[in-house]
Amino acid sequence: MSSFISRRRVLATGTALGLGALGATTAPAAAASPAASRSATVAEETRTLDELYETALAEDGKLVIYAGGDFQAQQEATRQAFRSRFPGIELTLIVDYSKFHDARVDNQFATDTLVPDIVQLQTLQDFTRWDDEGRLLRYKPAGFSKVYDGFKAPNGSCVAVQANAFSFIYDIAAAGADAPKTPLDLIDPKWKGKIASRYPHDDDATLYLFTKYVEKYGWEWVAAYAAQDNQYLRGGLAVDAVVAGQRTIAVGVGGSPLQSATSPTKLIVPDGHPFIAWGQRAAILKQAKNPNAAKLYLNWQLSTARQQTTANGWSVRTDITPPAGMKPLWEYPDVHLDFPQFMADRAEVERLKQTFALYFGEVTGDATPGWLGLHPGA
Repeated sequence: MSSFISRRRVLATGTALGLGALGATTAPAAAASPAASRSATVAEETRTLDELYETALAEDGKLVIYAGGDFQAQQEATRQAFRSRFPGIELTLIVDYSKFHDARVDNQFATDTLVPDIVQLQTLQDFTRWDDEGRLLRYKPAGFSKVYDGFKAPNGSCVAVQANAFSFIYDIAAAGADAPKTPLDLIDPKWKGKIASRYPHDDDATLYLFTKYVEKYGWEWVAAYAAQDNQYLRGGLAVDAVVAGQRTIAVGVGGSPLQSATSPTKLIVPDGHPFIAWGQRAAILKQAKNPNAAKLYLNWQLSTARQQTTANGWSVRTDITPPAGMKPLWEYPDVHLDFPQFMADRAEVERLKQTFALYFGEVTGDATPGWLGLHPGA
């Protein structure tokens, strides 16, 4: 865990530490050493979705997931699809920034008030820590062996259920034939006042992307970018600014490089220039109230039917071919996939955040999911 802690996290973890000191449950029973524990083997699930569904129905008919994201609406299609496929199980998906969900879950551990059955987050370093603490249920859903190795823990403590890529998008109509093709184009004076950008010091994936830009182009690029009169926004608001016609380009966002007839924007996956990708991991908490419903969810998410219909075209599975014109994320020569290693070095992450704040100013604006408190979904 980082030695540099935000005020928001201080409030959450401070409460947790205080209650822990008064006798609240702060950790499960002592487990084996982390190294030995991570090497344990778990068999891959062999039951069908229908068989798992029958087992899940024997629980209380609920499933709660804390999912990282910008808006609750991002998970509405998933919620509706799960409910349609598995009636009788009430799926509650709570969306918040991952950096707030992880502090929330830590506080719930410390106060013995755990709410979610599954955590599905961008803060990849938390899965290693929670696994070492004995917090995660070792489980390999069907299809686990087909998931790209960099998107899962070998021992089954977590597995990615979606593949994400971050770069920049532009408004096709507004950009016209002279649309930006590489990050270097973003510092062209013609785009001054036309860029909406996520704060790299507010979101670790955006921070990772901007760090790769620095490694490729130097801090001079950052200084030139900062002089572009950009609009800095939190979360998906950068995309909204482009869709609404307020800006032409959004930087530090995801999407699909495929161009549909109705899409107003296009994601750039540049040749010879960096972009980033990672697998959004999910894990079942060992203290989950509904472990069988949680297992059903992971198996459903990794099923070929789900992975073949991802919104951005990319699957976490190696045996599913992307749509024509695309490659698996790990086959792009300029993609950076070491996000888990980047996230693990919290001191370096915090140093970079403070450095980018010097260029772009402090983060302002409300969190896009709203203020959810300590126990959403309870």
